Amino acid sequence: MSTRRKLILGMMAAGLGLGGISPAIAAAAARRSRAMVALDPDNSGTVSLAEAKKGGAAVFDRLDRGRKGVANRRELGGRVTPAEFAAADPDKDGTLTKEEYLTVVERRFKAADPDNDGTLDEKELRTRAGRALLRLVLW
Repeated sequence: MSTRRKLILGMMAAGLGLGGISPAIAAAAARRSRAMVALDPDNSGTVSLAEAKKGGAAVFDRLDRGRKGVANRRELGGRVTPAEFAAADPDKDGTLTKEEYLTVVERRFKAADPDNDGTLDEKELRTRAGRALLRLVLW
């Protein structure tokens, strides 16, 4: 059991600090995935496109080791498929700018959002399309 979960469950048992939060809500909070913790700073339980792009921008910045403002296929380390790379590289210079990388993030986000509500929940992040998105937005 994780330390965080133990803390929450201990607080529930002691009746401290939860201010009337139901045990079901507290237990759900304790089960947040690493991805949700990293990408959902407002704790809404979902990831918006803006939150995914923020994560993608941070990943791109870490991949762009030379601080050139672009990343080539080697620097991207297989995060982007050859077809995605070709589609996102309209000038065919063999590199992606951050803006071009975020275009791939947006495409994968939309693929992972089958209900088209503009957000991804834990279940959607666990799908094949959701996991593909996470490769772009989590370090």
